[in-house]
Amino acid sequence: MTSFDSATEVQEIVLAQDANHRQTLFAGHGLRMLAKSAYLCARQFAHSEVVMARVVDVQFLAPVAVGSALSLRAWVARVGRSSMTVCVHGLAEQAPGIPAELALQGLFEMVAVDAHGRPKAVPQAVNPNQEKTP
Repeated sequence: MTSFDSATEVQEIVLAQDANHRQTLFAGHGLRMLAKSAYLCARQFAHSEVVMARVVDVQFLAPVAVGSALSLRAWVARVGRSSMTVCVHGLAEQAPGIPAELALQGLFEMVAVDAHGRPKAVPQAVNPNQEKTP
């Protein structure tokens, strides 16, 4: 198994309830979307339940208007014994026909856990290009 086997893509639409006072994506909702994508990616990779241990970095690179389609692409970039570093890119398509742009990104540390919530081992990846996106 490689980290590319974990690549996931989640589609979202930015609704009015997701917006701030400027009618763009509220950062808290953007963080929730990034975290959800990281969770789904890590869970798929580990074949077990996972929890978030740390938000390493989050960047909001461009405003995302209400009505925009948001593609959240996540992949495992690093694997430890029970932990995984998951990268997530959020590409916003502001309107049909306009190319999507990288609008938000995050880096998350996720940990695989057993039924008792204790860390458990995850499969090791063999990927010579771990720093590259799938």
